[in-house]
Amino acid sequence: MFHRTPCLLLVIIVFFVSCSDETTVFVDEQQENLILENDFAKLSGSINFENSGVLDIFEDEQLTNKLYSADKADEAGDYPFSLVAQVNPPRIGGSTVLTASHVDVEGDYAYVSYNKAGEDYYGAIDIVNVTDPHNPVVTSRLIYLNSDINSLKYSNGYLYAVGGLNKEASFTATSSSFVTKIKINAGGRMDLSAGILYGYQPGDNATDIEVNGKEVYVTSGKNGSVTIYDVKDFTVKNEELFSDLRSLAYDNNKVAILDADFGLRILDDNLNTEKEIPISSDFGTFTKRTVDFLDDKIVVAEGSKGVGLYSYSSGTLLQYIPISIDPNKEVTGDIVNNAVAFNKDVIFMANGGAGLSLSEDRGPGASPYGVLKIDGSVNYVESKGDYAFAASGAEGLQIIKLNRLSQSLAGTCATLTEYDGTSKLVINQGQDIAFRGAKRFNSIQVSGSLLMCGSWTVKNDVDIKSNSGLLEMNGNLLVGRNRDRKEINIEEGATLRIEGDLTIYGDLDLKDGSTIEFIGSDSVVNIFGEVKIGENVTIAGEFDDVQNKF
Repeated sequence: MFHRTPCLLLVIIVFFVSCSDETTVFVDEQQENLILENDFAKLSGSINFENSGVLDIFEDEQLTNKLYSADKADEAGDYPFSLVAQVNPPRIGGSTVLTASHVDVEGDYAYVSYNKAGEDYYGAIDIVNVTDPHNPVVTSRLIYLNSDINSLKYSNGYLYAVGGLNKEASFTATSSSFVTKIKINAGGRMDLSAGILYGYQPGDNATDIEVNGKEVYVTSGKNGSVTIYDVKDFTVKNEELFSDLRSLAYDNNKVAILDADFGLRILDDNLNTEKEIPISSDFGTFTKRTVDFLDDKIVVAEGSKGVGLYSYSSGTLLQYIPISIDPNKEVTGDIVNNAVAFNKDVIFMANGGAGLSLSEDRGPGASPYGVLKIDGSVNYVESKGDYAFAASGAEGLQIIKLNRLSQSLAGTCATLTEYDGTSKLVINQGQDIAFRGAKRFNSIQVSGSLLMCGSWTVKNDVDIKSNSGLLEMNGNLLVGRNRDRKEINIEEGATLRIEGDLTIYGDLDLKDGSTIEFIGSDSVVNIFGEVKIGENVTIAGEFDDVQNKF
């Protein structure tokens, strides 16, 4: 949610001003309105693993028109997602909790913005190193005591952010809507030593930003504009006024802007209108909504209607993707679509109080699948590679791993049959079973021999029974949740053989005479509980012990 028009603040803060009326350079980074923290030790407490682990998905039968029999309801589920970690939002004065509003992922880093609803202006920016998916690290945090931060974008060594401030509390601000440019040093740290560049434009609050080579495009809300700045010094190169802009997207010299009082407008890179698509949806007041290009379509977050897909060439509505609702989830905000992210055949929808929903795009149209069981009111989502990043209000940033079947693994196990069976997997003594795929299990019990090629999550325990039990896993296996810990239990004479990535939110119990073996040199073990080792246990092979539990 964007900030409302403020009351007059009583604090007056003095800054240094450059020669331009539209550009301000803040030379002294020690001003009272900025708090920069680059100390890893102090920032380490921001990473929260409490809810990490296997993610349940409420499958939306009503919207998907699925017909479940008693047997079907117990099938292993698709999309074996897991929550890697959360980044707790900053607090100001110990009691004021900021809300995550936006995230931009570029390379090894996620850049997160925060703001606060209401009359007071507070905001923040986090930089999170996500190089190691098992151990994300907050590398830098900047807190604003007089500004909201609504959106941001990293480009070529600098972070660009937009938001709103109380211009009455500043001698230099010419408007409440601003854009800022911050240098980012190696290691993902914000550097304020050279000052911070600011630019201003009409409107009560800057809402979105795109950076394209030598230019920065910014939209602002009520009585605002779309403005093009020079990337070097924020000189205004072009500007067009609009009534209430919420978002913009840039693609191939085309600019799509979302005007809450009209709908879609397609501009050229000189801001000349080329096409208009009226949209009758209620976009709300001071709320976040996004627009994006997707192949030959334009994607619009349309609040209570869900996601609208429009033809770029004709401007016609192709379809709506409705909001899925988990009846068991506590609603912590309005049920509205704020943003959408596409990742191959998966669509993530940030639905405010309804959370983060999942839809499938496997044909001529998209269809809802269900709701990921994460906490918080989801304001924004971005998805790249094997991850999704959700800006979840007071729950901060949530890092979700998709656990897809890798193509190299698919090639290795191409001769195996894809798994299609129960979520309670039982391999009896004498059985020799092998399969590939990516599924969500409730539990696994192996008395015979089982080879699993792919990516798997298990909500409860994995038991490998004595003497004849053999579980071989090539790929990824994740067990339990941090707040509901489970275990892998390897009984006497049983064997667990791993080639890939094993994560246990709970214990690994190696009974007397059991064996755990790692194949190759790239296996990883990430155990959040204990490793219990009995007598005459065999531990063979090379592996990376993330938590140093062996």
